Amino acid sequence: MAEDGPRNPTAVKDVPADAFITAFAAYLKQTNKVQLPQYVDYVKTGAFKELSPLDPDWYYVRAAAIARRVYINQGMGVGAFRRAFGGRSNAKGRVTPEHHAKAAGGIIRHALQQLEAMGLVEKNPAARGGRRITPEGQRQMDLVAGGIQVTRFHYLG
Repeated sequence: MAEDGPRNPTAVKDVPADAFITAFAAYLKQTNKVQLPQYVDYVKTGAFKELSPLDPDWYYVRAAAIARRVYINQGMGVGAFRRAFGGRSNAKGRVTPEHHAKAAGGIIRHALQQLEAMGLVEKNPAARGGRRITPEGQRQMDLVAGGIQVTRFHYLG
């Protein structure tokens, strides 16, 4: 029978998404290899949004979320990320129904290019496009995931 209590994960898939994204965003900020775009302070993350993000480190969080998605689903491109990070259009109080709207592609494209410059992801030659994780990127992301304490629960039943 396995022991209860904290354990050290060995891969990104062993860690909850929110804990890994927070830790990897801090890692990206600490390394200073990610070059922020000039418009990072006033850009919105989608046309359906009213305000820009309130978190000053939102770009690192978005880049970490993109890196995690590339790790789990290889071959995703900018279009797939636009659908994944999109949301519902703001049609509240109007007669027309709300629909899904895509996220801003420029931010996603820039984040992918920065992750490529760091050597974490590369263009996928096997698929019709998209990105895949490099061995160095997998190693760095697994090291960050290994530093996160995960509590394992034992369910009776």
